[in-house]
Amino acid sequence: MTEGIAPGLAETLGLLLPHLDERQRRLVLGAAARVYGHGGIRLMAGVAGAAESTVARGLRELERGEESDGRVRAVGAGRKRLRDLDPELVPGLLALVEPGERGDPESPLRWTVKSTRALAAELTRQGRRVGHDTVAALLKAEGFSLQATSRTTEGARHPDRDAQFRYINDQVTACLADGQPVISVDAKKKETLGRYAVIGREWHRAGHPVEVRAHDFPEKGALKAVPYGIYDIGADAGWVTVGCDGDTSAFAVATLRRWWDREGRHRYPGASRLLITADAGGSNGYRVRAWKKELAAFALDSGLQVTVCHFPPGTSKWNKIEHRLFSQISINWRGRPLTSHEVVVSTIGATRTRTGLTVHAELDPGAYPTGVTVPDGVMDRLPLTPHDWHGTWNYTVRPEPLAPPAPRPPRDPAFGRFPAGDKTPAWLRHPSLTGLEPAVFDSLVARYRTWCTEHPPVLLPGKRPNGGPGAGGRRLSAADHLTVLLLKNRWSMTHALLAEVTGLTKSRIGATLRDANPVLTALGHTIPACPLTVTTTQQLATIAGHDSTPP
Repeated sequence: MTEGIAPGLAETLGLLLPHLDERQRRLVLGAAARVYGHGGIRLMAGVAGAAESTVARGLRELERGEESDGRVRAVGAGRKRLRDLDPELVPGLLALVEPGERGDPESPLRWTVKSTRALAAELTRQGRRVGHDTVAALLKAEGFSLQATSRTTEGARHPDRDAQFRYINDQVTACLADGQPVISVDAKKKETLGRYAVIGREWHRAGHPVEVRAHDFPEKGALKAVPYGIYDIGADAGWVTVGCDGDTSAFAVATLRRWWDREGRHRYPGASRLLITADAGGSNGYRVRAWKKELAAFALDSGLQVTVCHFPPGTSKWNKIEHRLFSQISINWRGRPLTSHEVVVSTIGATRTRTGLTVHAELDPGAYPTGVTVPDGVMDRLPLTPHDWHGTWNYTVRPEPLAPPAPRPPRDPAFGRFPAGDKTPAWLRHPSLTGLEPAVFDSLVARYRTWCTEHPPVLLPGKRPNGGPGAGGRRLSAADHLTVLLLKNRWSMTHALLAEVTGLTKSRIGATLRDANPVLTALGHTIPACPLTVTTTQQLATIAGHDSTPP
């Protein structure tokens, strides 16, 4: 402990003290502590390895002018150290501090705060009378110190994590070299507005801190501030829109529109494409359909080819906006209660750094409701091209309108308004599996469909028939119904195995069997059971002569 000591003083004391007796050492250390001023006692005690009480005693003797009584303690005299008197003291202490590594897993202090006073009390209870200051000295001698937790463990790592980092870096480098805009986007943590405590300190007159609520529990109906940020990597400039509603994909892309219309297109007049780096979740996550749909609309309106590269799950802190923009905003409003949207906008807009960062902030009072869904039909029509490398993380949205919807098939009164194709694989209708030749199977399908048309189900209000109007791509055909029923009754297959071979869910299998059984009974068709029970997909494929190995 030599920080703050004049150069050479520590070395001088180290050379001088061994040649002095006990009182002389005490007086020298007391004199040095007095010259140093505030904090000198603790500093000199650390340099000499002495107790603070010893240095303080020497300082008192100097100030009082006490004369020596002529008695000098002989070398080796004095009270023996506790660790010398009790060889089991240090092992007993370590057993309390490290119960999972060196001591008893059932240590009484395993789940408590291991302060020096608590450790001293437990050692005393065990018959080793010791003070908390001695415990602290023993721990320091054994290499212990007070330490906080360290944020280093990232959890499970995706095997392509580092490769995705390199891919993003290559994309960013290429775009910047071509003079194309590259931005990093993300939503900052929502903030509750009001006189709530904020981490950090700010300069105020002594004794006049800013008064805030005693508890941080938000009031019912408390307003929220939702900051969504854009960091322009090439220009070292930030744009933050503070919303009043939800953090949705519509809000995220609305912020992107504002930035492009008011800053981006003026800063990059010749831009033809835009590269966005984003994390893996939130309103701009790679699985969020609404994000891609809103981006397609933005690309069409702006005429830009928009490429998005997502950081792998669990690595959002590597995104530039986190440590280039959001961290600076947090520093700027430390210790300041965020009482209104205006305070949030003004504080964010005033954020600056010595390296040249500037931030524009504005309020967006618009409403962005949650729960908006994008159906499969719209996703299939988006002008989106996945990249060859991890197409779910990396994709490009072309500035084109949505593709025209696929034509609807003819109406089918028995199985919904617009029947879909068969959902089950064709090889499952092999005669060796169904027990029916193709012509007989087709005839049974036709009879099945006719019966369903003539006997529509009676449903409770609000209920829809299985495969009826509104079922979308989940609708099953009559052939699917019979295939599931024949496989179940002929081969005694479980619902789980039927779901595996047909690609349907177990709940869908159960609903199909409940619907199909009474129809087949009404048609007078019986299904003879085979003596063999099929328990695996491979076993079923072998019976049908089908190669089930993937290509």
